[in-house]
Amino acid sequence: QVQLVESGGGLVQPGGSLRLSCAASGFTFSSAHMIWVRQAPGKGLDWVSAINTSGNSPTYADSVKGRFTISRDNAKNMLYLQMNSLKPEDTAVYYCAKGGSWPPTLRGQGTQVTVSS
Repeated sequence: QVQLVESGGGLVQPGGSLRLSCAASGFTFSSAHMIWVRQAPGKGLDWVSAINTSGNSPTYADSVKGRFTISRDNAKNMLYLQMNSLKPEDTAVYYCAKGGSWPPTLRGQGTQVTVSS
């Protein structure tokens, strides 16, 4: 069964940090280009970050560049998103997904991130 399961979301104050994790199963994770996307309340799906199969070429949306870091552990079938200097506008449901198509055809159930004082 192909599955992506996110975790690590929560409520954090502006300027705080969170680390999201995504556990992948049912496909060859090490061969998959992976992405993080998010959906704010009442908005469409936005691409946040992407990482290639080896993990040495991450890319970021301008809105998160310099604050977020994507990484992966192919031995553990895990994808991560370290989020620092969080802003209220980062509030959204965050999803990990397989890259290669838009909108992504495979994504998890999402994890809520709320940035508020």
